[in-house]
Amino acid sequence: SEKDFTDVVNSIREQDARFAKGAYYFVRQALDHTLKRFKLDQSANNHHVTGKELLEGIREFALDQYGPMSKTLLEAWNIKHCRDFGDIVFHLVDAGVLGKTDNDSPEDFAEGYNFQDAFEGHFFRRPDKTARTIHKINKKAADFRLEDEAQNEQN
Repeated sequence: SEKDFTDVVNSIREQDARFAKGAYYFVRQALDHTLKRFKLDQSANNHHVTGKELLEGIREFALDQYGPMSKTLLEAWNIKHCRDFGDIVFHLVDAGVLGKTDNDSPEDFAEGYNFQDAFEGHFFRRPDKTARTIHKINKKAADFRLEDEAQNEQN
């Protein structure tokens, strides 16, 4: 139940207060999101989610829920690297909330993605590329205006 989960999170944070409470709730929700995705994709009832699969589910869930604020929110919870997700997951494993196989370890999360690319990449493009794109759009608009003016003068 939610109260039990709150107790577990409070107990974990008494031992290791690096991550905010919200981080644990977020990872739990992201895992639920990931499991639902696998059930839809593979019709698998008891699919074990690997660290890599969970990282992708976390990224999807964060972007879906928080959009361009994802990275900012994760940093507010003191989550700055994929390995931090692994630490949170294994705190929950040690507390008996999540299960694992003998092959699972926190290191499974270490080789994940760059947070800037994963959570801001498609929201905040490079300024020089954006400036070039805007320039091209403005040039096209100017060309169309000139064509319209020329056509209006002929009529």
